[in-house]
Amino acid sequence: MKCPYCEHSESKVIDSRESKNGLRIRRRRECLACKKRFTTYEKVEEIPYMIIKKDGQRQPFDSQKLLRGLLKACEKRPVPLAKLEEIVEEVESLLQEQPEKEMKASVIGQFMMKRLKKLDKVAYVRFASVYREFKDVVEFKQELESLLRER
Repeated sequence: MKCPYCEHSESKVIDSRESKNGLRIRRRRECLACKKRFTTYEKVEEIPYMIIKKDGQRQPFDSQKLLRGLLKACEKRPVPLAKLEEIVEEVESLLQEQPEKEMKASVIGQFMMKRLKKLDKVAYVRFASVYREFKDVVEFKQELESLLRER
């Protein structure tokens, strides 16, 4: 495994942990050259799951894209990265439970919004505003008012 800091090709594994659903193994590594530590993830390579976008286009499922979206929504919020990784793993589990190897993006979006709503309301509104493509401040305000009514 190449070190992300110095690009040395040798490292040693310090700690290994299986994810909650057993889909991945998280490994903490230490570079033998610069001694810095980094994390890698290992998972079984499978037939790619396909996501059906709003326009009908199909593209391979990308867990990193999902995580980037969650990170963007949670920017400067007190949400642990582990919680976001957990959401991504749950989405992967949803996909694996499907008899077909494809799922509509809307199903994934709704699932992620539901999880974010429980985790952090501000992150939820940020994610929803992009996912639902709010056209103006009125739509944004309506979503906030609906959140306030739920309290």
